[in-house]
Amino acid sequence: MKKKIYIFDTTLRDGEQTPGVSLNAKEKLEIAKNLEALGVDIIEAGFPVTSKGDFEGVKLIAQNIKSSTVNALARANKKDINTAYEAIKEAKRKRIHTFLATSDVHMTYKLKMTREEVLEKIREMVSYAKTLVDEVEFSPEDGSRTEKEFLYKVLETAIEAGATVLNIPDTVGYSTPNEFGKLIKDIKENVNGIENAIVSVHCHNDLGLAVANSLAAIENGAEQIECAVNGLGERAGNAALEEIIMALKTRNDIYKINLDVNTEKIYRLSSLVSHFTGVKVQPNKAIVGANAFAHESGIHQHGVLTNRETYEIMTPESVGFKTNNMVLGKHSGRHAFENRVKELGYDILKEDIQEAFIKFKELVDKKKEISDKDIEAILNHGRIELEEKYKLKSFNVSTGNKITSTATVSLEIDGQVKEEAACGDGPVNALYNAIERLLGSNREIKDYNISAITSGADALGEVSIKLESKDKIVIGRGVSTDVIEASVLAYINALNKE
Repeated sequence: MKKKIYIFDTTLRDGEQTPGVSLNAKEKLEIAKNLEALGVDIIEAGFPVTSKGDFEGVKLIAQNIKSSTVNALARANKKDINTAYEAIKEAKRKRIHTFLATSDVHMTYKLKMTREEVLEKIREMVSYAKTLVDEVEFSPEDGSRTEKEFLYKVLETAIEAGATVLNIPDTVGYSTPNEFGKLIKDIKENVNGIENAIVSVHCHNDLGLAVANSLAAIENGAEQIECAVNGLGERAGNAALEEIIMALKTRNDIYKINLDVNTEKIYRLSSLVSHFTGVKVQPNKAIVGANAFAHESGIHQHGVLTNRETYEIMTPESVGFKTNNMVLGKHSGRHAFENRVKELGYDILKEDIQEAFIKFKELVDKKKEISDKDIEAILNHGRIELEEKYKLKSFNVSTGNKITSTATVSLEIDGQVKEEAACGDGPVNALYNAIERLLGSNREIKDYNISAITSGADALGEVSIKLESKDKIVIGRGVSTDVIEASVLAYINALNKE
């Protein structure tokens, strides 16, 4: 009988801690729904005590997710644990995940607690969480650098207090695969009562070993893997969900495990997370990168054309890429468009399909042929409905290499149309200055990124902008064949998220 491996996704918690990333509640729910469709066992929806927005996001997910367990993170104190419970209490399946540092360096310099005090705190807080939910996960923060005999005692204390999952974090990504695998093996052999709990791992990628360490843990008895879409997370990120899943699937001859996931949903999920977070997927990224199934070398091309297995150990279709070359253009009807949307893995309501089809028709008037990337841009950009306090009515720019760029912007603000003009260092800067002048404020642009979604002179341009407003970062996105218009739309999209 094959061993069951549980996939614990932390994109919405640790992944959102990626510098510059900020997701609103609706975006988090959309990602959670896609994680559920993929077949993820546990969704770590957030850290509810950190902010009202995070609390509301976790609560919204708990109210809507049915098949996956909804998990909330909490420090080892009653306020955190109570807040976590309030956020997830409506979930069909719920878990509280509490943690406390156990390495000497953390206990001495961060917690300023003795080992005895740490053990007592673990016993008290895990027991308290157990009175609220059946599933309690405990993590000894910096577990991979904790003295082993003390770590065993920590884990035994958590089990005695009612923990059902014990998560061993490689918090700073310091371990190597052999070392981390041996740690899991030693835990399985030396912790009393370990058979009554699931052993989990949470590996960081500071040395590029997060996936390798996670797989080594599975080989040595771990039953749950904590990971994030596209490897998002603190510093260099977490073990990448897509790499973990496809390694276990592709090399099931080695790992011999039971993994209940729909791998064809992977690429769609990766694209959605990239779109919402503004963090682009590098072209040579394993599994979901643009070059993951590309072949340029003549030798490779000949091999793949003769037999895919010569240079492809998995098919593009198995992770959600589509190799169908059907072209959509101005003469394509709604049926063809709707069929293509379904092939791309989108499950969209009829009214949303109609709206997307209208946008598609608007785009084909500007572009001769529409690619899958164009369709994904239309769909992703319109997925989250915002209350539009600000709407673009019109803009005009005058620019050149011998003149100062000037711009005029007309916005509808709460139903009233206002107009303003300004100069700037280039057309985009002039437009942004005009908008800020109109609003009477001065937001700081933390990041501005422009990329072509497809190739060619008529390619769709996607602009992602990060604005700092009222001590928080908001991410705005805009898509258009005109990159100047995309820039304005991205700025307005960010304003509507404030």
